Amino acid sequence: MKNYLNFETDIKQLEAELENLKDPYNKEGLSEVDTDKITQLQIELDDKLRDIYSNLNPWQKTQVARHEERPKSKFFIDNLFTDFIPLHGDRFYGEDRSVISGFAKFNTTSVLVIGQEKGDSLETRIDRNFGMMKPEGYRKTNRLMRLADKFNLPIIIFVDTPGAYPGVGAEERGQAEAIAKSIECSMNLRVPTISVIIGEGGSGGAIALASSSKVLMLENAIYSVISPEGCASILWRDPKKTLEAATAMKLSSEDLFNLRIIDEIIKEPIGGAHRGSETVLKNVRHSIEKSLNDFSSLSREDIFEERKKKFLSIGRSKGFYSSSRNKDKLISSANFFESMLMKINKINRYIIFITVAILLFATWFYFK
Repeated sequence: MKNYLNFETDIKQLEAELENLKDPYNKEGLSEVDTDKITQLQIELDDKLRDIYSNLNPWQKTQVARHEERPKSKFFIDNLFTDFIPLHGDRFYGEDRSVISGFAKFNTTSVLVIGQEKGDSLETRIDRNFGMMKPEGYRKTNRLMRLADKFNLPIIIFVDTPGAYPGVGAEERGQAEAIAKSIECSMNLRVPTISVIIGEGGSGGAIALASSSKVLMLENAIYSVISPEGCASILWRDPKKTLEAATAMKLSSEDLFNLRIIDEIIKEPIGGAHRGSETVLKNVRHSIEKSLNDFSSLSREDIFEERKKKFLSIGRSKGFYSSSRNKDKLISSANFFESMLMKINKINRYIIFITVAILLFATWFYFK
């Protein structure tokens, strides 16, 4: 049974009528299939899908991104890669089932592939913790990313999570520190990293794996620091103001591309990725191939520098630091403060050394 969103009532009726026409056995017994009417109704359905999905507001896009029939990371890993060898554990605590990771072949290229997995049934969703990673998950991916860096292997990541797991146990094991270390690890890699946001890109749980050389995003996916419901509860004290929150947050692929936070929008079929998974698969493959080719002529240091420049430039063309002169000022200011901190630390070491020496001398003089 298909699941329809609350703005798909007309689509539901048309699809039900279409299925009824395609079935020669109706309630009145055997009847002939009316191919002309089926064709006409299919055109009407396509037009309705195109009309609705070309005018989605940000909250409706959030609902599409969360659709339970939307292709998940496991679908992409199973169909885009060959010779996949899963690897488990963070070597500190245990395994995190909410993230799939391992080495594989993309076409003929050996890669590390990572995917946040929500699951596609009640049992698998519980098993996968609904795609919410725990500290051991981030430490596992960090371990494997460093390993891929040693062997000079590209890293391909599928992002799909409502956010990092906020449970007490996760906090006790250092959830915030694990996310921060994941961002640090991602930024310091010397190999190409490509993140594909396929559904929800929620909060630090997504950013930890989307600090990549290239960030690609499916057309109806979302990427934000908080959910629209959470934002509405904080700003408006009303969780029902999800449309206002989603609009203000600019979480859609179009908004994020205009802000230069993502690098490419991957087209979805009419009606969303859940209505044409094979088309989405083809488009994602093409985008990953193109992105990998962009790095083929770059050295390891060039890849690192390009990633650094990309993230340092976010926001500066939108009113913060629009000119290269201002960027140079920012860099020189940062270097000045860094040198000042080093001098202060050096002075502090001298002060501590002198204080200890005075205390030792005073102690010797007292007991003499």
